[in-house]
Amino acid sequence: MTPNIETDARANLIGSAWMIGAMACFALEDALLKAAAVALPVWQILLLFGLGGAVIFACVAIARGTRLLQPDVLSPAMKIRAVFEILGRLFYVLAITLTPLSSATVILQATPLVVVACAALLFGETVGWRRWSAILVGLIGVVIIIQPTGDSFTILSLLAVLGMLGFAGRDLASRVAPASLGTEVLGFYGFVSVIVAGFAYSFWEQAPIAPVPLLTSLHIAGAVGLGAIAYASLMKAMRTGEVSAVTPFRYSRLLFGVALGVIFFGEDLDQTMWIGSGLIVASGLYILWRGRKA
Repeated sequence: MTPNIETDARANLIGSAWMIGAMACFALEDALLKAAAVALPVWQILLLFGLGGAVIFACVAIARGTRLLQPDVLSPAMKIRAVFEILGRLFYVLAITLTPLSSATVILQATPLVVVACAALLFGETVGWRRWSAILVGLIGVVIIIQPTGDSFTILSLLAVLGMLGFAGRDLASRVAPASLGTEVLGFYGFVSVIVAGFAYSFWEQAPIAPVPLLTSLHIAGAVGLGAIAYASLMKAMRTGEVSAVTPFRYSRLLFGVALGVIFFGEDLDQTMWIGSGLIVASGLYILWRGRKA
């Protein structure tokens, strides 16, 4: 039990509601960024999104009297975190703009599986054969979705996988980041990394700056606002109720992402998508359940 956190049934229910709300906002953020890609190059989307998020978290830090410039920001863990944040954000935004939103969202759900596996390999955390088996099943689900030997496979199919691996690396680095750095500092530098990703990708994409139509500006502003709300809701969820009761509702993002892809972008869900999704979610929930028993 985490100190100073309520763990009764009502607290668990409230925490779960916060988690579902956070996942809904994250899914809407993804959909708005995908919509913005109709009018803007990817590098410009990353740049504007990063700037907006950095400003929000800078304002939060100032309001709380937190210094953004402090020695721990330059620690090795934070440098590694920044690299993985850049890779994760870049490849995932490319995935949601260039491939179906539904498939990118599903593949992202494999992040906890990779985090558990790497925590065992890098940090020596105990992971029994049952959880290793569940990790393998979940990764098989990812392979089924991208269909590396199928006729529909393209190199773009790997974008979501690379984004997922980037986010997993970020989460692992966050676990060893200095405890003196609060969530607003981590959030600020996370979005600064998005800005860096935008600048870096501009040299590859070589697309000129595009005028931002009013509707697209609303898409970007909405994505920034929803991203900030999602982040705050996620923090609230993890501080309300038991982690083991709240965390499984992270997978609600899959439902929201798939629904948005089907309704607004006309995406189709084939049998392999359903099978792969089922394997990823089932393995993730099993790992959570085994972790609670340990």
